[in-house]
Amino acid sequence: MQELETESGTVSQEYLTLLADLNRQYGRISTSMMSEVDHSDIAAFTLSIATLFANAAFGNALDPEKFIKTQAAALNKFASLAQYTVEKMNDGSPKPIIVPSTDDSRFRSQQWTENLWFDVMKQSYLIGSEYLQGIFGANEKLSQQQKKKLDFYLNQWTDSMSPTNFAFTNPDVLEQARKTKGRSLVKGLENFANDIEAGRGVKMVESEAFELGRNIATTPGMVIARNRLAELIQYSPTTDQVYSRPVMIIPPWINKYYILDLSEKNSFIRWLVSQGYTVFVISWVNPDESFRHTGFDDYVDCGPLWASKIIRSITSEEKINAIGYCLGGTLLASALGYLESAQDEKNFISSATFFATMIDFAEPGDLGVFVDEATVSQLEKTMNEKGYLDGKSMASTFNMMRSNDLIWHFVINNYLLGKSPGSFDLLFWNSDSTRMPAEMHAYYLRKMYIENLLSQPNGLNILGNPIDLSKVKIPTFFASTQLDHIAPWRSTYSGAKLFSGKTRFLLGESGHIAGIINPPKRKKYGYWTSAKQLPENADQWLDQARHREGSWWPEWEKWIRRYSGDQETARQPGSEQYQPLCVAPGDYVKL
Repeated sequence: MQELETESGTVSQEYLTLLADLNRQYGRISTSMMSEVDHSDIAAFTLSIATLFANAAFGNALDPEKFIKTQAAALNKFASLAQYTVEKMNDGSPKPIIVPSTDDSRFRSQQWTENLWFDVMKQSYLIGSEYLQGIFGANEKLSQQQKKKLDFYLNQWTDSMSPTNFAFTNPDVLEQARKTKGRSLVKGLENFANDIEAGRGVKMVESEAFELGRNIATTPGMVIARNRLAELIQYSPTTDQVYSRPVMIIPPWINKYYILDLSEKNSFIRWLVSQGYTVFVISWVNPDESFRHTGFDDYVDCGPLWASKIIRSITSEEKINAIGYCLGGTLLASALGYLESAQDEKNFISSATFFATMIDFAEPGDLGVFVDEATVSQLEKTMNEKGYLDGKSMASTFNMMRSNDLIWHFVINNYLLGKSPGSFDLLFWNSDSTRMPAEMHAYYLRKMYIENLLSQPNGLNILGNPIDLSKVKIPTFFASTQLDHIAPWRSTYSGAKLFSGKTRFLLGESGHIAGIINPPKRKKYGYWTSAKQLPENADQWLDQARHREGSWWPEWEKWIRRYSGDQETARQPGSEQYQPLCVAPGDYVKL
């Protein structure tokens, strides 16, 4: 190995090469960041958050007693931590002053407990975070919306400052650097530079590992109709007999439909077909600026109303079962209200199922942080300039709601440990974001979130008809999830109470995606269910509900079977009038 003589000693050529590689990657990052970052946007965002914290600080100045108590409590804990440090240095076994919550996975490494340096660093961070929450949280001088924003961004800031997020304060990163002789740091910087130059956020998945129609979105079927907004896919049967009444699935258009048709083992659609159902799904287009004036009514008309006419024609059935997922469920509820109010329409929906669906938006959870008059007005200005909301904006919003899992985990893995992201079908789908038409998205944010009109009798006009969900009397089934940060389950429960028909409510474990995409063979998450009439509020329902192990899919399938008619010979996709246009997953999903 070549060596270089310096005044302070001998430096190996390997070390010099490492420094040169690190410097080269730093250069790439600096150049890309200077050219890519919109500093005006950052300045505007920083000013709004700084103003919020300044208002909170002013409120604290008006309540000095609270400030002093909170500060004294933190100082006492830091003093106790100093005593803890001394005892542990002397080979004692003192009890920790503070420990992470049971669902905090950041400090899983044994080094955070066994190594005194990292142990004290961890506890100092947790005490400091607790102190900041005490100082700024529950500030009575702020409005409810300001409190939500303050709490959210305070959590974002404390999460970002975790010692796990920095190379020299993360024991796993230091160990990886030691094992690789520093090459993991070079690789991490290279990953960071590649992501910036590609104009994407933190890379969550190896996108090259998946290809639509090859190993994801592979359930056999055909696109049998298409309009400007949607394609309609009919899936090929895998059983000789099928239930006579077909199933129409309305996915959200915030992401693409194949969340319900991931890899073969995780595909809800493939499983449903295997249970003997004729399944159709709407695949939404990924809109560009030409869709700027496409509204919510267009999605109702060109989505479920259009698709249901074709489905009934192909199957010769008067009634269909409908499923709506997330925003697709909100659209389904709107369509049901329209069918009850329109004079020239009759309700052809036999049953309606809602997966993780908000209908009553009174308590929107973390997403409410981003939906107020000031934020929506600024967003409308941005959308009107482009004609749409860029998919990256939506993706960033959702990722921020679970920043430790969906941002910082990948920052550590990709940029500090120098590893490549894994190959997970769900994360591939999550990264395949779509755009939102300006008019539709502004309507959705204002009418649903800000004004909460869908939950009010005659609050919304759909295709010129005032709708009242209390007039909807068909059977409904709500499947929600316990840890949902997008559609909080107590809010979805409130929505379930709006209909007049018999309603079942089921609560799955996990969150908005993993709790819904929970195949029986995985045997991973359980659920709560109750056959009793829905009580007044969600907590009363949970008190009477029974927990069961395993996937909730079979429980739901037993329910929908009641409304699916008799068995008949399986149908192949299309008809004489609706000839197949192309094989699934179709063209729109690739845009």
